[in-house]
Amino acid sequence: AMGWVTSHAAAIFSGLLAAFWAAVGIVVRQRATQDVPGDEAISSAMVTSLVRQPLWWAGTLAAIAGYVFQALALAHGSLLLVQPLLVSSLLFALPLSARICGERITWPQWGWATLLTAALAVFVLVGQPREGHNRPPIPAWTLALAITVPSVIVCVIAAHRAIGRMRAMLLGVAVAILLGMIAVVTKICTHRYSIGGWHALMTVPAPYVLVALAVTVTVVQNSAFHAGSLQASVPIMLVGEPIVAVLLGVVVLGEHLAVGGSAALILVIAVFAMVAATVALARTQAIEVAGSPVHQGHPDSDSTSLASAGSRDRVN
Repeated sequence: AMGWVTSHAAAIFSGLLAAFWAAVGIVVRQRATQDVPGDEAISSAMVTSLVRQPLWWAGTLAAIAGYVFQALALAHGSLLLVQPLLVSSLLFALPLSARICGERITWPQWGWATLLTAALAVFVLVGQPREGHNRPPIPAWTLALAITVPSVIVCVIAAHRAIGRMRAMLLGVAVAILLGMIAVVTKICTHRYSIGGWHALMTVPAPYVLVALAVTVTVVQNSAFHAGSLQASVPIMLVGEPIVAVLLGVVVLGEHLAVGGSAALILVIAVFAMVAATVALARTQAIEVAGSPVHQGHPDSDSTSLASAGSRDRVN
């Protein structure tokens, strides 16, 4: 196992750095949005207010740094390795948020954070995710797009007809699918670049698809936050992105885990523990943010809430 860890050290280290900077970006921008008046939520006035704040720009730069490290991690490791590591953003966001807001971290939060850390370690060490073939066969790509694109469209259309919690959940699913697709396309881009440099990268559709996905996810994600009910959308985004990315990694890129027998059972337990801990932490953070004095009375102002910790906002 140690030999595998050593050979994948660059991917693991970059993945953890991506998670750290994503957490910084989210916490700092969440702090910046607290200064926006409640009556300015979901308006151009809110955007104008945020753009004038150096704090918001600092958070945005941190978020971009997070995405750059994610791309670097994917250049050195598989989606099956990198995406689960990004969930550790929550572990960094917890103490950062507590420090900024002057609050204490509760024992249940520490408990879930410890479980998440242990489950991540088990997943990486036992699963030892392997690289795929990186040249997606056309049928697999077509199948992936045929499933994901209509799913996003259906979720967005249904969300416009829904209200409150259901709208937030539907948009959360759409964001998770889009972010999972972004991870896969980023992986393909880094591979193309490593093979033939900028020319090889710019002569395939992948980078242009990436830009389109980034713009789309920014719009859909802001809509999800503005729909309110962070507890409904955030856990779905957090858990959904790695699940979508990993499934696409297996189907499209042929990635796999080097396990069998009892190790497979341990992996399943680790994955369930990761999902449970992530949802629990996201919910406690969402409740805290929604319940803080700044947010009471105008829940929509927490549009880039800390509760969205994870890899969510790096592309925004």
